[in-house]
Amino acid sequence: MKQLLAAALLAVSAGTALAQPAPRNTLVVLREIDADNYDPPRSTARSAGESIYMMSDTLVSLDWDMKTVKPGLAERWEVSPDGRTYTFHLRRDVTFCDGKPFTARDVVYTMNRWLDPATRSPVRWRAGPVKEIRARDDHTVEYELNEPYGELLYQLSLFFASIVDQATVERLGPNFGVQGFNGTGPYCWVSWTPRQELVLQKHPNYRWGPPIYANPAPQVDRVIWRVVPESQTRLAALQTGQADATQYIPPIAISQLRQMPNVRMSTQENYFWDYFVGFKVDKPVMNDPAVRRAINQAVNRAAIVQAVWFGSAKPADAYLNPNTAGYDAEAAKLVPGYDPEAAKRTLDEAGWRMGPDNVRVKDGQRASFLTYVINTQQSRQVLEAMQADLRRVGIEMKIQMWDATVGWGRLATQEFDAFMMSYPYVTATDGFSLYFDSRNRPTPNRMNWSDPATDRALEQAKVALDPAARMAAIAEAQRLVAAANVWFPVAREQLWVASSMRAEGVRAHGIYGVALYKGLDIRLTR
Repeated sequence: MKQLLAAALLAVSAGTALAQPAPRNTLVVLREIDADNYDPPRSTARSAGESIYMMSDTLVSLDWDMKTVKPGLAERWEVSPDGRTYTFHLRRDVTFCDGKPFTARDVVYTMNRWLDPATRSPVRWRAGPVKEIRARDDHTVEYELNEPYGELLYQLSLFFASIVDQATVERLGPNFGVQGFNGTGPYCWVSWTPRQELVLQKHPNYRWGPPIYANPAPQVDRVIWRVVPESQTRLAALQTGQADATQYIPPIAISQLRQMPNVRMSTQENYFWDYFVGFKVDKPVMNDPAVRRAINQAVNRAAIVQAVWFGSAKPADAYLNPNTAGYDAEAAKLVPGYDPEAAKRTLDEAGWRMGPDNVRVKDGQRASFLTYVINTQQSRQVLEAMQADLRRVGIEMKIQMWDATVGWGRLATQEFDAFMMSYPYVTATDGFSLYFDSRNRPTPNRMNWSDPATDRALEQAKVALDPAARMAAIAEAQRLVAAANVWFPVAREQLWVASSMRAEGVRAHGIYGVALYKGLDIRLTR
């Protein structure tokens, strides 16, 4: 560990972009990769959301508990008794970065653009079953649905629903979020050099930040989001005063950084970003529930998580984080624990006999399956450890790794039998509706899970007006999926943010994986 940090101190000389101390009253934030664009409905990248949250606002915000919806651009709202119409009452003191006043028309334009098929938003479903969105007057928006959608407020807190300026979108066309941006956020677009840095400056009129912050206005003049792929260089930059914050910390360094006097560390317990291995339940071998159960029994997830994340993640003994709204403890009990002898019995009882090459066989079919994954150090380590554990019980797992430039396309095919992925979510209904609704096959429901009972439960969870009925429905969906062992849950990643001593007020938030959110309480001491 000490060798890693010593190497990090040496690595800083290699980064010419970090050759100078961080400028006065400029917050320098380091990240590992850039985004594809900064247009809210057109990117699902966490790296896009990091900056979009600073450049724009949403109608509502999410508290630190990741459960409580708070005001945003809407200072209050009402929901009709039938759950189909949300009336948002907007703040009257908001302006865009160019000084134009914000009105209900901007909300209507933004939401309709998000829903428009021409925008090709991969997350348009998050806006709900919209019937019509209309401006009742300059400061009142009516958001009418075809059916109730209990998730709406949570979804409207995500950066995909960020309000944008129509005139700027129309002027820049497809280059909105590439060559410029105009939002109501605490910081305004200055310049973007792809794969290097995005520069923002303080919105001088901004004073309407979410109530979760002590300061409604930004405390920093400029923010530079700088791309530094090398983890050692990021660590060195923090320790030498050339950068102020990063959430992209190698797991092996977290425990040591917590002990360092010149680095501050912040974490968020209510952080919902999980790793899992999913199984295509309609492919040979994977279509046997006994095999999926045996995999869950055969793999020592606790040992893997410790070896890969060094204590900065927790073993995922359920499909969801227990702090998630809608989490069902009974479903968690259905996920098998580590017991390799039980795995062998499960396979024996299902008729899988050991073959001459120590791979089990049933009806002429070898217990062998192919797993696809985006190539990262963590995914490689997890799958290689799984591969070894499975081999001990007579299951062969083949691994095919892909670069991210082609991997997402491969993961939309039927070529593979299993896959590994990580994902963020805001509620149980959010996560399960995304992955287990049969209408979402072949992606993101890459398991091809098609179960009428699960679909009914998910639909009930989305439309139920009574909170108890909604909870009962999403709990049923969790139990159905867990009992079928559709996934092997791997790890619950923890969120840590490291910051320099000159940066005060850095607190990890975690919405959609984003640590700094709007960063309104951050101030620099020099």
